Amino acid sequence: MLWLEVVRYAYGDDSTLGKLYLSGVPDLAFECFTLEDERREVKVKGETCIPRGMYEVKLRHDSPKYKHFDERWPWHKGMLWLQNVPGFEYIYIHPGNTDDDTEGCLLVGKSGAMLPDGEFQLMQSREAYQALYRKVMLAMDAGERVMCNVRER
Repeated sequence: MLWLEVVRYAYGDDSTLGKLYLSGVPDLAFECFTLEDERREVKVKGETCIPRGMYEVKLRHDSPKYKHFDERWPWHKGMLWLQNVPGFEYIYIHPGNTDDDTEGCLLVGKSGAMLPDGEFQLMQSREAYQALYRKVMLAMDAGERVMCNVRER
């Protein structure tokens, strides 16, 4: 089984920065940074981070919004889709740089930074996504389950 561990650690008014670790190896290994929308007690569609919890990751092959990934990258086989997220539908892991690029999804990047307004952004997002995607696909192609644990530091 491959485990993705998302650990949130920095919070802006509109964005949440975290780190994603991979297990399935003896210890957790840092993979990349993550960015989500802000934390809220009451969910606002497209403006709220993923609730803490454990979610299975599967592939969605028919995502109309992200079909361009499959067209652009021949190795792309569908979106990494977090299953059964309470109050959410179609939560994906995908590239993006700021909270404007997510509608409740989990963005990944090679580095993260605080902007002058106190919000966060990711850099080298496509590179981080490609690296993570390939590792997840290796596990899925080998018949392994992939789980994602989202938590606070």
